[in-house]
Amino acid sequence: MTRRTGGDVAAFLERLARTPVRAEEGGRGRVIFALDATASREPTWDRAARVTGEMFLEAARLGGLEVQLVYYRGFDECRASRWLADPARLVRLMSGVGCRAGETQIARVLRHAIREARTARVHALVFVGDCCEEEVDALGRLAGELGLLGVRAFLFQEGDDPVAHRAFRHIARLTGGAHCRFDSSAPRELAELLRAVAAYAAGGVPALEAAARRSALPQVRLLARQVR
Repeated sequence: MTRRTGGDVAAFLERLARTPVRAEEGGRGRVIFALDATASREPTWDRAARVTGEMFLEAARLGGLEVQLVYYRGFDECRASRWLADPARLVRLMSGVGCRAGETQIARVLRHAIREARTARVHALVFVGDCCEEEVDALGRLAGELGLLGVRAFLFQEGDDPVAHRAFRHIARLTGGAHCRFDSSAPRELAELLRAVAAYAAGGVPALEAAARRSALPQVRLLARQVR
């Protein structure tokens, strides 16, 4: 992990812990897990599929978690699964998806999240991608609408693309969420970040602090010392 990447992860986790969103008492946390499945992301997709089930581990102790997988690929394909509470089903679903060349469809992801949030409570949108080929202001308008519905977007950026950095940071800011880069060659880092989001969606800041105490990632332990 590079020094810069480690700092981004620590900053993301600190922002995540300070965002005042938590699941309703006695209910499951609900997270939309959206991924770019265009060709450039095939290696990371495979790694993400291997660690996706870990989102459920922390949440299971806090009332559980429901996850909806959303992905886009090709030039006009954007799909959403049913809401799933079984990590094995989610992993099998991801394992059956192949990446295809195409353009980003982040606006479609945001519009889908808005529709879902109008139907029932959604605690977080997680997006994993490496680029953005869409008009940033248009994405910002959708992000603002999503923020008004109380859905925080947490965007994990693979790589250093400056356009993606600007767009992802803009979306995160408008929803009250967070953006950070991650090391695509370190799947354990992505696993810990997903677990942090899941624990937060299921139980709020106290659950995140408990997850940090059990984490082997130094940035998560640092977060536990900083958040009171």
